Amino acid sequence: MNIFVGGLPFKVDEGELREIFEKYGELTSVKLIVDKQSGRSKGFGFVEMDDEAGQQAIEALDGTELYGRKIGVRISEDKKPERRF
Repeated sequence: MNIFVGGLPFKVDEGELREIFEKYGELTSVKLIVDKQSGRSKGFGFVEMDDEAGQQAIEALDGTELYGRKIGVRISEDKKPERRF
């Protein structure tokens, strides 16, 4: 399951994101999205884990506070390619 994590404080790194989600099961990957020029976090990322553990993580973490910010945790939807005419 690919999980979107939004509203992350800018000081959170991939290691910390991994620690938060490892409590719910084994992770396949963790990717924090960063600005290419500055290298600073954009405040969101993606976590991959098995479906059962992913669902538990979503239920437990969605709407929780991390460094004073509420985070959003949900199943990531595949972005549909733009149609060009």
